Amino acid sequence: MDDHSIGPQLLFFQHIRNNLAPHLSLVDEVADLLNISIDSAYRRIRGEKSMDFEEIQKLSTHFKISLDRLLHLNNSSDSFVFSGMLHQNSLEFFKHWLNDVLAKATYISSFQKRHLYFNAKDMPFMSFYQIPELVTFKSFVWMKTFLHLEALRSKKISLKNNNPEYEELGAKINQVLNQIPTTELWNHVCLVATLSQIEFYAESNLFESKDDIAVVYDKLEELIRHYEKMAEAGKRFGIGEVPRSDLPEYNLFLNELFIGNNTWVAELNGNRIAILNHSVLHILVTNDERFSNYTFGEMENVIRKSTQISTVGEKNRSKFFHGLYQNIDQSKKKVLG
Repeated sequence: MDDHSIGPQLLFFQHIRNNLAPHLSLVDEVADLLNISIDSAYRRIRGEKSMDFEEIQKLSTHFKISLDRLLHLNNSSDSFVFSGMLHQNSLEFFKHWLNDVLAKATYISSFQKRHLYFNAKDMPFMSFYQIPELVTFKSFVWMKTFLHLEALRSKKISLKNNNPEYEELGAKINQVLNQIPTTELWNHVCLVATLSQIEFYAESNLFESKDDIAVVYDKLEELIRHYEKMAEAGKRFGIGEVPRSDLPEYNLFLNELFIGNNTWVAELNGNRIAILNHSVLHILVTNDERFSNYTFGEMENVIRKSTQISTVGEKNRSKFFHGLYQNIDQSKKKVLG
């Protein structure tokens, strides 16, 4: 049935149901949010009782629904509804940010039919959180340099000052992500940002120990070798694990024509959501159908112009990863001699 032939209230709840995590009950969510009985919630969902503006406002705000887009009030509108959060200057915010990433990954993983697409400018930011030393390095850089946390203003980085809570959250996030079939578009500059960060911190004397610099380089190479193994197997798995045939697929494409923009699209039971990166760490999420489908279409266009280097294309895969190892080695020699 075409959406235009469905009543606005039924369409409203249909949209909520399509984007609700499978483990959640629509009627329970509506009853809790509106503080009404289960029976009253059912009557609204079935369209037997009309909702007032306050109820619509509560539900649309909670489920992040664009009413003009959903109800076709203005099909030519170029406005879209996104959700996200902006940081505050506190160490607690970073933990909150990691928990938010975990919640989003868990939501995506909860769907039976799911696939995550990523168009990389840099390596996927949570990939670093598979190795404790990189957790410490990346967390410090992001908090000190990009989030401008006052508590780190005069601090230097030491790999001894690890944060077990960050490591635990990072491990959980990657455990969830490794349950999601994934297609990623990488390019030859996907390590530039991280290598530039290492060089900047080294040249600015912001490492407590020169040995720590060498360790960060070594661990970055270890991470890249893991991704090469995943690409060869065409499967997602954790560092140190053995790939199995029943693991989620991992597709890697080499994009030599465009520099990516760190955009994700998640396909969830036939629907799509788009996840955009902004201001280094922050992300914006929308389930706007038109925007998400357009973003996915553009990503498909890049995939068609890219070279698959997972499972097939051994020569191209080896050449690409060899180039990344060379980038690491050149940066390491520049900094450490």
